[in-house]
Amino acid sequence: MPRFEPNPQRRPSIVAGASSGIGTATAYALAEAGHPVALGARRVAECEEIAEKIRSNGGEAFAHFLDVTDTASVDDFVTAAENAFGPTEIALSGAGDLEFSVAHEMDPDQFLDQVNVHLVGAQRLAHRIVPGMIDRRRGDFVLIGSDCADTPRPRMGAYNAGKAGVEMMGRQMRMELEGTGVRASVVRPGPTQTSMGMNTTEEVIGPVLEDWAKWGFARHSYFLRASAIADAVVAAVGAPRGAHLVLIEVQPEAPLRKDGE
Repeated sequence: MPRFEPNPQRRPSIVAGASSGIGTATAYALAEAGHPVALGARRVAECEEIAEKIRSNGGEAFAHFLDVTDTASVDDFVTAAENAFGPTEIALSGAGDLEFSVAHEMDPDQFLDQVNVHLVGAQRLAHRIVPGMIDRRRGDFVLIGSDCADTPRPRMGAYNAGKAGVEMMGRQMRMELEGTGVRASVVRPGPTQTSMGMNTTEEVIGPVLEDWAKWGFARHSYFLRASAIADAVVAAVGAPRGAHLVLIEVQPEAPLRKDGE
C-alpha cells in the first residue's frame, strides 16, 4: 500500500507574475506537463497572449488581472481561476520587480512597495490558497526566492530584504504544513535573464556592476534562461508524494574555458 495517494494527472495551477520572465516560462512548462494554468499579473493583456498560445497548442489556460499588493485582487483572481479549472493544486508565487538603490538612499515608500510585492504578496496568495489545499490534504505552493536571500548583493534596494523574507517564510511554512500533505518549496534562481530591473539606466547600473565585481559576484557573464527556473518548478511539483523538494537552487553554468586556459 502506498503511503500517499498519488497526485492527479490534471492539476489546476496558478501562476502569479505570469506576464513575463520566470512566470511566463513556468506557465508554458506547467501547461506542457498537462496542467490547466491560470495566469495572473497586472499586465493582463500580455497574460492573455500567453494563454492564447497555450490554448493554440492544445492546453488549458486562463488569464485574469492580478495585483498581489491588493488582497481583494488576489481573492478575485483565485476565485476566477478556481471557477474556471477547479481547486488549486499548484501555486507559484513569482510576482515581483527590482529597483536598484543603496539601501539607505532608497525612498522608504519605494522600499515598502518592493517588500509588499515580493513578500507580502506571496503571503496574500498563501493566505487565500493554502487553506483549501490543507482541506484536500495535498498541494504544492512554490515560492520564487533568490540567491540574494542567502548572499545579498550591494545596491539591490529592498530586493535582498524582500527575498530573504520570502525564503524564511517558505521555511516556516514547511514546518507549519508538516503532516498536512501540502508542500511548500522554494526555487532559488541565480542571475537570470528576465525583464526585471531591465528598465534601469546606464548611470544606475554602472555602479551596481562595479560593486558586484568588487564583492566577487560577477564571476562570469552568463545568465540563466527563465526556462531553467521553470524546469526547477516543474521538478518540485512533479516529485512523487512522499518526497519533498524543499529548496532548489539554480545557477548559470560558466562559459567553457578555451584550450590552454
